[in-house]
Amino acid sequence: MSMQGDIRERVLHATDITPFQRRVYLELLNVPRGETISYGELARRIGCRSAQAVGQALKRNPFAPEVPCHRVIASDGSIGGFHGKRQGDMIEQKRLLLEGERGIADVPKM
Repeated sequence: MSMQGDIRERVLHATDITPFQRRVYLELLNVPRGETISYGELARRIGCRSAQAVGQALKRNPFAPEVPCHRVIASDGSIGGFHGKRQGDMIEQKRLLLEGERGIADVPKM
């Protein structure tokens, strides 16, 4: 079984997440390495009207980095938040994860 298949199975069968979190995490697995998606677009894809609700689900992501919440950025192209933080070490960690996937030139601003 591939790594992607394994994490999908873990998310599908997890008992410590809500059905909403499950939808967010499973859809996020469709975002390819090196690409990003906005909180709003991720919300739209799962039929939710709230980018903030998606952000809250990602803040609680127990599967990171296998469920790559670092790939979700703000709709204005800025880096957004990471693990509930909007500045400091966590944002630097998000930036480094994105740089590792995409290259320094394409990483969103803070």
